[in-house]
Formats: sequence, C-alpha cells, structure tokens
Amino acid sequence: MVCMMKQIVRILLLFGIVGAVTMMMDAQPRAADENTIGQSWIDGWNSTDPEKLVAAFTPDGVYEDVAFGIIKKGSAELRDLHKFFHNAVGELYVKLVDTHVSNGHGTIEWIFGGTDIDVFKTGKPFAVRGVSVIDVTDRRISRNLDYYDAAAIMRQVGVLPEPKK
Repeated sequence: MVCMMKQIVRILLLFGIVGAVTMMMDAQPRAADENTIGQSWIDGWNSTDPEKLVAAFTPDGVYEDVAFGIIKKGSAELRDLHKFFHNAVGELYVKLVDTHVSNGHGTIEWIFGGTDIDVFKTGKPFAVRGVSVIDVTDRRISRNLDYYDAAAIMRQVGVLPEPKK
C-alpha cells in the first residue's frame, strides 16, 4: 500500500513538472510574438508597400493620428493613409525606441522623420518622438492611437516660430 502511494505521488509530481515546463515553454514564444507586433508596425511604415503595414492590423482595425485628428478604419483606409504619408514625407522613416505588449494592450515608442514634401510643402527635414497606444487581437493591431508633438514638426519645418525664451 505504501509502495503504491509513493508511486502515485511520483506520477503526480511528474505530471506537475511536465505541466509547469510546458506552460513556461508556451508563454515564452507568446511573449516574443507579442513584442514582434511593434517591429511589424515599424517595418510596415518603413516599407513603401502599404500591404506590410496593413498586415500588422486586423481587417477592421482603427488607426487614429490624434495630433492631426485623422481616423482611418479598415484595410482600405489604412492603405490610403500609408500611401498619403509616403507621398507627403520624403525619405520617410520610423525608428523603434521601445515596445511593450501584454494582455491585448501595449505601446510602441518611435521616432518619425523625413522631409516635408506635401504636408506643409516646405521641403525641410523633421524628426519627432511619439508613442502609439495599441490594442491587439490575435497578434494583430485592432486599434492604434498615435500621440506626438505636431507643433515640434511645425517648428522644425518653419511653419511655427520657435517659442520665445
């Protein structure tokens, strides 16, 4: 009887250890996958192909540029937004600063820059730091809100004067 009890305890311990290891192994790829969401967003903006950005979003995803009051919904409008920015900003680039995603929510910190061609039509370079607050569904962005200092861009391209000191 004691021998049988020891055997049962060993089996239960073995199942417990295997279960814990399996859970840890499953959690690590998910965390890595979650962190690639930010990089996919960056890669999408840096690509001249709008489909790369569209692929980072759910088909009904919402993209809001809070600073300029732009709201786009769905793949077609997101595609148009990507084309607009690539036509309006020469040598457009976005650099990843940091990204955090957990439990379906996250942030992507970035630096956005290029040359103003067709936003204010100045031909001057700019760079601004910002953050995207995102919701994630099935490892794709379902909602994106961009926050950055639009006045900083305007000052850099000469549309607004520098603040008086």
